[in-house]
Amino acid sequence: MISPLAHIHPQAILGSNVTVDPFAVIHNDVRIGDDTHIMSGAVVMSGTTIGKNCQVFPGAVLGGIPQDLKFIGEKTTVEIGDNTCIRECVTINRGTQDKWKTVIGSNCLIMAYAHIAHDCTVGNNVILANAVQIAGHVEIGNYATIGGLSAAAQFIKIGMHTYISGNSMIMKDVPPFIKAGRNPLSYAGVNAVGLQRRQYSSETINLIHEAYRYIYNKGVNISQALNLVEQQMPESEERNTILSFIKESKRGIIKTFVKGEIDEN
Repeated sequence: MISPLAHIHPQAILGSNVTVDPFAVIHNDVRIGDDTHIMSGAVVMSGTTIGKNCQVFPGAVLGGIPQDLKFIGEKTTVEIGDNTCIRECVTINRGTQDKWKTVIGSNCLIMAYAHIAHDCTVGNNVILANAVQIAGHVEIGNYATIGGLSAAAQFIKIGMHTYISGNSMIMKDVPPFIKAGRNPLSYAGVNAVGLQRRQYSSETINLIHEAYRYIYNKGVNISQALNLVEQQMPESEERNTILSFIKESKRGIIKTFVKGEIDEN
């Protein structure tokens, strides 16, 4: 059902069984998939593609131009996957010349007042709780969960299956499969509960624990720890994911918590 009180540009493309409530606004160059619901007061701006069976709640603004002074009006996009829920007053900005697009995966829950800036890539099954603020160029892996009122700096990478506590300042990369909390944000163990819920075996979870014992608990530097993991642990998809993530990190990864330590970065 499309309300006659909604404003929809005649060149916007809407799939079958799309619902648009009164006072929603849909601009030109927008594509909306089947069975998606755009609620009252939501604004879907040019360059936005929304998948099937999504929900966009009142006050959300999707496809706004980047809050980046280097942006000069280039044609960029926002791409949102299927079955994603975008709650009240969420803002998601288009890309810039860096990646040309901002991407949100499928089956995500983006809670009220969250912000996702230009050129971000958010994987599938990600949960961003209320008022999470994600700066530009951030990458978030599949099944990551970030607690409310947290903020991620530009170019941060957050690995898959991570759980980050609320009110966190994310200033360094967060490796996959772990929990992170405290201030400064620190390694808090393996996200075993989340992995169990996603049908990871006890054997696989134990191997992930072992990899992070080398990285965080052996008293060696990161290069030495990675060498030990490669030399002493059997090869597996999870082991290789951890190694690749840390080797490719440009900002460095979070540390284990040390009482009284002051983060100088």
